[in-house]
Amino acid sequence: MEEGSVLHEVLAKSARRGRAPEKLTVHLRAALDAAEVVARRAGRIAVVADIMPGFWDAVRLADLLHDAGKIPIGFQQMLVGGAAWGERHEVLSLGFVPLVADEGLRAWVAAGVATHHRALTNSPRSLAGLYGTAPLSEWWVRFAPLDQAVAEALAAWLYETADAAGLAVKPLPAGTDWIAQAHAELSGLLDRFEYGTSAEEGLAAVLLQGAVTMADHLSSAHTRPHLVQPMDPAFATRLENAITAKGYTLRPHQQRAAAVDGHLLLRSRTGSGKTEASWLWACRQTGALQAAGQGVPRVFYTLPYLASINANADRTAKELGAPKQVGVAHGRAAAYHLATAACPEDGDQERVTAARKAVARQAATRLFTETVRITTPYQLLRAALVGPAHGSLLVDAANSVFIMDELHAYDTKRLGYILAMMGLLERLGGRLAILSATLPDALADLITDTLTGPVTWTDDADSHPPARHRICTRPHHLTDPAAVAEIAERIEHGESVLVIANNIRQAQQLYDDLGPRARALHGPGAATMLHSRYRRRDRARLEQHILARHSVERTRASDRLSGLVVSTQVLEVSMDVDFDVLFTAAADLEALAQRFGRANRIAARPPADVIVHAARYSPRKDAPGQWFADGIYPQAPTQAAWRILTAHDGHPVDENEITDWLNSIYATPWGTTWRNEVLHHRDQFAATFLNFSYPYDDRGPLAERFDELFDGTEAILTEDRDHYAAALNQADGPAGRLLADDYLIPLPASAAPKARYDSELKVHVIDGDYTNKHGLKAVKDPSTTYKPEETA
Repeated sequence: MEEGSVLHEVLAKSARRGRAPEKLTVHLRAALDAAEVVARRAGRIAVVADIMPGFWDAVRLADLLHDAGKIPIGFQQMLVGGAAWGERHEVLSLGFVPLVADEGLRAWVAAGVATHHRALTNSPRSLAGLYGTAPLSEWWVRFAPLDQAVAEALAAWLYETADAAGLAVKPLPAGTDWIAQAHAELSGLLDRFEYGTSAEEGLAAVLLQGAVTMADHLSSAHTRPHLVQPMDPAFATRLENAITAKGYTLRPHQQRAAAVDGHLLLRSRTGSGKTEASWLWACRQTGALQAAGQGVPRVFYTLPYLASINANADRTAKELGAPKQVGVAHGRAAAYHLATAACPEDGDQERVTAARKAVARQAATRLFTETVRITTPYQLLRAALVGPAHGSLLVDAANSVFIMDELHAYDTKRLGYILAMMGLLERLGGRLAILSATLPDALADLITDTLTGPVTWTDDADSHPPARHRICTRPHHLTDPAAVAEIAERIEHGESVLVIANNIRQAQQLYDDLGPRARALHGPGAATMLHSRYRRRDRARLEQHILARHSVERTRASDRLSGLVVSTQVLEVSMDVDFDVLFTAAADLEALAQRFGRANRIAARPPADVIVHAARYSPRKDAPGQWFADGIYPQAPTQAAWRILTAHDGHPVDENEITDWLNSIYATPWGTTWRNEVLHHRDQFAATFLNFSYPYDDRGPLAERFDELFDGTEAILTEDRDHYAAALNQADGPAGRLLADDYLIPLPASAAPKARYDSELKVHVIDGDYTNKHGLKAVKDPSTTYKPEETA
């Protein structure tokens, strides 16, 4: 009806990025359509069914009404280049909520409309802070002038559109005071939510907010999420046929995983087909959820390290044959897409084009378009922040399937937080699989205690693979002259040698001692170091070089090369590499088992020596009264692992026996302390982040606390400032920022205060001692200097 009517020229969005202005009715219709797609995608969310039986109708109506308050003349003039309007359009949108015929649903629709951009309560910038105490007379001044004819035409259009969509609405009478109605609706909302509500209602409230904002963002971006899950029962059949075609059959633990209906715990050694087992399990879960009316389940595969995430994404997309359905969700996802799209020989313009495509692909993942997501556990934790910025993460996680690979037990704080989130994901209809090569019974018990549904446990203990490793222990430290001499002897014998130190300073020392010898014997590319304090571009180059020289594929092709790689724990689970021998500092047993897996990875040779050196213990400033192996690993579990390894010195490793060793460590008094710490952190995270009794409060302070927990600081070197600026200027906006990010270096917490913020470039800058081979050696400061002794 709007063509030729007073609504024809009313806008929702101004012209931007080459797009023409968007009409208000077009945007509202698109938001309603997007809400319908989101509803089909997420399905029935059981946890809100009793609280809000008309949940998805509330979402649809809220999205249809969410921007109705953009009709004031001041707002319309702003969209065509006029002065800023200064008021919140979503507040005036509340004036149209009385269209909703169902009184029980009306307050929920109002909540979805009001909160799609900012918090309702608990800060000066919230809607309560801006409008809650203002009298109606002030509202009439702030929102005027308002064209009554436009408002009534819009109300009529909204009624006709909602009615045609099968939504329960009623027409509003002519002469309605839209500002007064908005004032009354906001007052009602504040009465209901400002002083808290039940935990159940609070969860329903944040899910509603997340669904409304998801649909709004999708419609604004003129895109829609996929409604097909490629990891389904048909894929399971194709996967099994592909394995059979190679002359193999499914292994027993894979068959058992494929038959599980519900949560899964899978302990399976490296190279045993653990990933395939998890895929088969996921296929069964997606089919069951979809058959139960729980939408189009998403599959989340979490891993702790970026390199392993990126490799898994490549493999998953290839196996599924659906690359556009596989998203990568982590802080450097755009960099991953850029590396995938760009070639080393590309010129500047080709890189700019690749950067723009990479940013677009990252944006698609942020809009939840893909149905398979490879990510970190900490991206899932962000859903706990809810609100307009993060609530959609929670909706996207509802009725989904989660594969958590290599969940580390030794970090009690992060493990506790992840366990708390597991409990919420289960409440939202999720099914979880936890996989690990080293899954101690103590961790399995915590998982089963956290989840309320049945958990099926399986492992590959009925397989008896050939021994891959022989344990050797040394009473001296990894940096001792005797250790350096032994490593040098292996290099001289033409072996591929991996050395893993516990901190960067020791890795740099060993590289300086041994690198020249390796290069002299085996060529200029025969020695490489890798740790976490390199420029992004340098780290990517080093990872590519290590993979090219020491990949498992070279072992399979009998084309292995001699050489040396010195690393920290960043290499533990992040790269599919294979070495003849491993020299490592002592650490906790789980970390050591991961390190062992980088030697003789596919058992192509007799057992390889994994040589473990005694650690040095020292205190840390951030943990008074506690001692750590080389400043990294807690003393008690490291010493317990050392006692076990020395008792098996010279023996081949039965990988099934490692679980028994782990269980004995967790059965010590340290294990009791560990369990109590994990439970404390689990319950603390749940109480702080997963309590939604005040669902529409400003959660900015919580977001800051979250960032302190998980987000590190990155900086550029002073000498890179001009290069960084030039890269920024190569392309507009996020694409330029992506190209410039090549110069960023991650900083440890101890060095972050020494960085200064460049407000022009919006980046931290450090004066650092840095080389392309060594990475960051020191951060200079007038009073103190950071040296990389407490980080990896």
